[in-house]
Amino acid sequence: MLDWYTNPGHAPLVLAQELGLFKKHDLDVELIAPADPSVPPKLAAAERVDIAISYQPQLHLQIDQGLPLVRIGTLVATPLNVVVVRADSDIQSIADLKGKRVGYSVGGVEEVLLSTMLQHSGLTLDDITLTNVNFSLTPSLLTRKVDAVTGAFRNFELAQMAQEGVKGRAFYIEEEGVPTYDELIFVANSDSYERKQAQYAGFLAAVGEATAWIINHPDQGWEMFRDSDPALDTELNKEAWYATLPRFALRPAALDAGRYRDFEDFLFERGMIKKRQSLSHLAVDVNAP
Repeated sequence: MLDWYTNPGHAPLVLAQELGLFKKHDLDVELIAPADPSVPPKLAAAERVDIAISYQPQLHLQIDQGLPLVRIGTLVATPLNVVVVRADSDIQSIADLKGKRVGYSVGGVEEVLLSTMLQHSGLTLDDITLTNVNFSLTPSLLTRKVDAVTGAFRNFELAQMAQEGVKGRAFYIEEEGVPTYDELIFVANSDSYERKQAQYAGFLAAVGEATAWIINHPDQGWEMFRDSDPALDTELNKEAWYATLPRFALRPAALDAGRYRDFEDFLFERGMIKKRQSLSHLAVDVNAP
C-alpha cells in the first residue's frame, strides 16, 4: 500500500510494474493508494496488506506505541522535509524566523524537527507563531497568510510555487541540526517477517532494478510513468519527477544501521518515545543470512 495518492515518489514501484520486474521475481503486486495516509502502517501491522510505504520518523513512534512493524527497505533515502519561505521575503536563514508566522499541517514529529532547527540557530518555538494551515502549505505562503511553512517536501512545494510565479527558498533539515533519515520506507509486520523474507527480498530486488532503469532512462521513465495513468500527466508531476530522481535508494534493501540508531536516540532525548529499541526491532536487512 502506498503512503498517499500515486506521485513521482512512487516511480520505482510503478515502473517495476510497467517493466514486468515484479513478475520476473514471481510476484503478483497490487499498488493501492489509501484514502487516509495514516492507515497504511496500521494495515501492515494487522497483516491486511503485506507491505506499506511509511516514513522513518513515524516508524520509531509506531514501534514505541506497540505496533508490530519493521522496516524492510528504503524507497527515498534522504529527507524530503524542508522549511520553505518566499525568496522575496527578508528570511535569509532560520534565525530570521524570529517573530514570524510558521505554518504547519501535522504536530508531533514535525514540531520536534522544527524546534531542533530553531535551537540550531539559537531560537525556540516561543520565538515564532505556529499556525495550523491544514495541509494548505503552498497557498498559505502564496497569500502571505504565513511567513514560512514546515513539513513541505523539497521535491513538490518549490515546483508548485514556481508554477504560480513565486520563487521559494528552502532550508534543509539535515543541514540545521536534525539527523538525516530515510524519508520513505517499506514496512511490514514484524511477527510474520521471517516467513515472508524471501518474498520481501524479491520485491526489493525488483524495486532496485526499476530504480536503476529510471536513473539510466529518466526521460523514457517519465513517459512510461505518465502513460500509466492519465491523471499523472501534469506539469507539477513532471517537475517533481526530475527533482525526486536523485533521492531514490539505489539499493533499497541496504540498511544504514547508524541512521536508525541515531534517529532513535534523537527522538528519545526529546521525549518523543518512551524507551530506546534495539536495531533489530526497528529495521532489518532482508538479504542478511
